[in-house]
Amino acid sequence: MEIHQTGDFFEAVQLLPVFPDSKTFPDCTPKRDLATIVSDYQTERNKPDFSLPDFVNRNFQTPETHSTGFESNTNTSVTAHIEKLWDVLTRKPDEAQSSLIPLPNSYIVPGGRFGEIYYWDSYFTMLGLRQSKRVDLMENMVKNFAHLIDRQGYIPNGNRTYYTGRSQPPFFTLMVKLLGEVSKDKPILLNYLQQVEKEYRFWMNGIEQLTPEKNALKRVVMLKDGSILNRFWDENDTPRPEAYKEDVELAHHSSAKSELYRHIRAAAESGWDFSSRWFSDPNKFSSIHTTDIIPVDLNCLLADVENTLSDIYSHLNQSAKANSYKAAGERRINAIKKHCWNESSSFFFDFDFIQNKTTSSLTLAGAFPLFFSIASDEQAHKVANTIKEEFLKPGGVTTTIQKTGQQWDAPNGWAPLQWITFAGLKNYKQHELADVIKSNWLNTCERVYRETGKMMEKYDVFGSGDVGGGGEYPNQDGFGWTNGVYLAMKNA
Repeated sequence: MEIHQTGDFFEAVQLLPVFPDSKTFPDCTPKRDLATIVSDYQTERNKPDFSLPDFVNRNFQTPETHSTGFESNTNTSVTAHIEKLWDVLTRKPDEAQSSLIPLPNSYIVPGGRFGEIYYWDSYFTMLGLRQSKRVDLMENMVKNFAHLIDRQGYIPNGNRTYYTGRSQPPFFTLMVKLLGEVSKDKPILLNYLQQVEKEYRFWMNGIEQLTPEKNALKRVVMLKDGSILNRFWDENDTPRPEAYKEDVELAHHSSAKSELYRHIRAAAESGWDFSSRWFSDPNKFSSIHTTDIIPVDLNCLLADVENTLSDIYSHLNQSAKANSYKAAGERRINAIKKHCWNESSSFFFDFDFIQNKTTSSLTLAGAFPLFFSIASDEQAHKVANTIKEEFLKPGGVTTTIQKTGQQWDAPNGWAPLQWITFAGLKNYKQHELADVIKSNWLNTCERVYRETGKMMEKYDVFGSGDVGGGGEYPNQDGFGWTNGVYLAMKNA
């Protein structure tokens, strides 16, 4: 039994709340047998002098705070600062404790608050490790994710037990390819074929059961024309343990709480938690409907996995498997172009398979077809114009064009989307626009660093270049993917 599985005891602690941050309690370690603690709680809770905070304090060890004593020196360059931070953000291999899923090798966490790895963050962190020639840490990260695939059958959102209902955007194949660019161990993809294929099966789980009547199961969806594309999902339809109070409060007025919780969790799997991208009404969180949506970025990632598997099996002279994956990749790319391209808006959108039309959310997920060279030259030219007109701001590119107060909306710019957009434009020789994005983003990072001594998780790119707002936790030393993208862009 885990702390987050203790029923009304867990609920009482989270809703009071005993800790200001909902993530603290599920990360605590019981000082004695958990079942006994819960039994004692049931006995003591009705006593007139019972104090829940005191009870929790007596019975649980709070998670270690990773205070490094690290102090920034704003007189040094951002690059020198990042080089020092790699070791600050590195965590040693763990023992099993509290909710932590132990990993066999050292790893990098996104920021000082975190004691765990996060899946899609890690690819963008690795871009910087490559520039810093920290091949050791790159290898460790890939080995850790391979270990999670071996153990879980997929890579969870992060290495915590309460994250195991979901994954995050599948960047593992790209991580292996990135490592292959600097590794002496060639061809590295062969070493990780089993894990790449196993993760792909996780995303495609349920495909055999799809019919026109039962057209969606877990992460796979059959569209009206028979195309099969993917969506985000979560195995659970309950409040997230690490954001329990927030989720319960969001669902307070909902008549379909379990559906709402699933949509919230699926949005967490997307990495874009939260964004008007997932809302039918941009300003109404309760209109979230993530599992109705076929995300363009997810399907571009999976097309790349299919094409990569085809290439590996071609290399192994297994032509039947190679051809099967090649055909799957072609079918997916054709479906993306058919269902996610909106000619009148000159951009790639997510597709709402319930409404059978593209969503109205203009977001930088639409740059993924350029990053993976899926778009036609004509489409890429139109996308570039839309990016220039709608997304380009003095501090970089904005995540969406909607200002809602959600952190994955305007005015925030995020490092991973700067990189996807920049690299995607470069693929289609849109050098001038790509270089403006690069210059604006690097200048923002450098100016905020001079003012604060920190690299931030996100930035307000609409002019001030201030720290981005929204989200579920405070700013902290870091930030893994910002560091990674900064170094990669600086050297691009």
